Amino acid sequence: MSLRDLVLRNRSYRGYNSERAVSREELLSLIDLARLTPSSANLQPLRYHPAWEKEEVSAIQACTHWAASLRDVVRLPMPGQEPTAFIVICMDERGHESTTRFLRDVGIAAQTMLLGAAEMGLGGCMIGSFDREKVTALLKLPEGVTPNLVVAIGEPKENIVLTETVDGQTRYWRSPDLLTHYVPKRPLDEVLV
Repeated sequence: MSLRDLVLRNRSYRGYNSERAVSREELLSLIDLARLTPSSANLQPLRYHPAWEKEEVSAIQACTHWAASLRDVVRLPMPGQEPTAFIVICMDERGHESTTRFLRDVGIAAQTMLLGAAEMGLGGCMIGSFDREKVTALLKLPEGVTPNLVVAIGEPKENIVLTETVDGQTRYWRSPDLLTHYVPKRPLDEVLV
């Protein structure tokens, strides 16, 4: 599979096959990819928490907020289509005066894991909207280690269609039956400066 194929397959999925469990080993293989990615000044401050056991996955799910643009239309994920695993990307802030520089590391690590998931026939979604205090307590994180991004992982159970933007509108939407998610992308000539 080419890199372009992986990128096209790697969407922000908000519906998963609840029958397809994701194993600890699969999550560790994704984390292993992430640890090999570049890091600002090679300081490698990121830490990862894999969650695959149902109780913990449910507890993390309860701390997340999905698809803010669609909250008035539908609650996502729909009941019974929650992800079966999460990877919580944390930052070890101890000994670092400024952690802003490491936000790039978080994005690189998350995208790498999601491309790896796509290669495995899985999918995911980066979730930045979550209750950090509750996740910190749930994972019993040590002082100075903070959750920065929650990455949902599972077998996708929804159809995502990329469309071209119209009049610069980038807001995504759902079909009337809520089964297809449409994501407008700017054309190439519009993103060039």
